[in-house]
Amino acid sequence: MSLSAEAAHEEAESAKRRQILDGARAVFLNRGFDAASMGEIAREAGVSKGTLYVYFESKEDLFQAIVEEERAVQAEQVFAFDSEDHDVEAVLTRLGLEFVRFLSEPHRVSSLRTVIAIAERMPELGKRFYAMGPACGSARLAAYLKDQVSAGILDVPDCELAAAQFLDSCKSTTLLPLLMNAADRPSEERVDHVVATAVRTFLAAYRPATK
Repeated sequence: MSLSAEAAHEEAESAKRRQILDGARAVFLNRGFDAASMGEIAREAGVSKGTLYVYFESKEDLFQAIVEEERAVQAEQVFAFDSEDHDVEAVLTRLGLEFVRFLSEPHRVSSLRTVIAIAERMPELGKRFYAMGPACGSARLAAYLKDQVSAGILDVPDCELAAAQFLDSCKSTTLLPLLMNAADRPSEERVDHVVATAVRTFLAAYRPATK
């Protein structure tokens, strides 16, 4: 196979996989993980069941691919930091707003509910979700905070704990009610208020005292 033919084949394979993932995401969102079937996913994706099984061995495998894709997007888009950017207030504000907006998107809320629901019987999926999502994001933020401590911008004795606490503060009163269907998606005004409060609290605790 020539290089151009090989590239075309890989592009077609990638497009087919994308088609399947999009179909599966729609079915999982509408039906939930347990009620979804591979046959229904194949129909939604516009492929045969045979083709579906060429790309994914099981419904669990498909769902895991969707979750991992979403976590990768979160890591690259939301938790991207420049250690030379010392405007911590602006960095944390940008992070907090994007983080809450990302988590509040309906299909991501649905995925999170599903992971929580099936983690007991599929612990490996729960562990992978945690490692690629919450743990990865918190670790990236902690690394940024350590760089700011080294630069003398912040005074943070435990960057891992501070990172986790900041992210939890940004989710405060917004994510849990949404997960429990106890509230609608938070308004932009509410997200702005919660994140601004989280940033002020963080800086009040960790900015070095002025002499």
